[in-house]
Amino acid sequence: MFSKTSNSKRSRLRLSLPGTSANLGPAFDAAALAMDFYIELDARAAEEFSVAATGRDREICGKLQDHLILNTYREVLQAAGRAITPLALRITNDIPIGKGCGSSAAARLAGIALAVHFGRLRWTDAQIVGEASRREHHPDNASACWMGGLTVARMVGQSEAQVASVRPKGKWPLLLAVPEQSLSTEEARRVLPAQYSRADAVTNVQNSMLLLAAFTQGRPDLLSAALEDRIHQPYRATLCPLLPRLQELKGKDGMLGATLSGAGPSVLIFLDPRASLQKVRKVVAAHLLQCRLAAELLTTSITLRGARASFARQ
Repeated sequence: MFSKTSNSKRSRLRLSLPGTSANLGPAFDAAALAMDFYIELDARAAEEFSVAATGRDREICGKLQDHLILNTYREVLQAAGRAITPLALRITNDIPIGKGCGSSAAARLAGIALAVHFGRLRWTDAQIVGEASRREHHPDNASACWMGGLTVARMVGQSEAQVASVRPKGKWPLLLAVPEQSLSTEEARRVLPAQYSRADAVTNVQNSMLLLAAFTQGRPDLLSAALEDRIHQPYRATLCPLLPRLQELKGKDGMLGATLSGAGPSVLIFLDPRASLQKVRKVVAAHLLQCRLAAELLTTSITLRGARASFARQ
């Protein structure tokens, strides 16, 4: 993606990376999909580091101290033994941060991509995804963000990811419910048990296979059963109160099912392609109001567009 860039264009890089939703119910730490909202960056070589941010969570995106993108950029260059070029970074962000929508994977991938570009590293896409997966401790979000569409992935060793990219058949409208509070992945993992029963493990394997069949065959009718999970969602429900309430709406007005987006607390609702988005939004908003819960409702869909880069002279 970056290795063929001429030296004359190394002084500036523009990046666009999509938000992602991982786990998808039963496919815990194994599958994710890309959604059609993005973080966009414009980076140029400068005398010193600076960040200007607009859009969602701009206070976090614009904070120079402990900036995940820039920290990753520096760390990758240091590990590769390359000089660190200071960057002036402009960010426009539409990905909710700390809400289970792949913001950390997108940030780490952005930092790695900047290091590859400005450090003249000849890394392949596999190396970039592998490094981001190592830093994320799982490959699902990173692979979907970089490649787009739906990905199934696993780690091999410390920093290599095996990824299968799936192009979902048909249309897959989604409704994302984003609460005000955030939830760290570390906190969400602490509530998980150390062991599971054979019955729970078998059910999740079956549902994961059915889920993959639904996407590859364009069978939304399979999702109602395929989204059932016994590995992480039952234990995280206390931390993510939107989940059990929105799962109550399964089968109503074209809502096929609801899952945690990543580790939560956001919830992803899968919709029948024939459903009225406007009607679904009204039903969900009314239900949450009745339950005394609040969330921002974002209409989105699976996007085949993964990370994109463009180069420009100063």
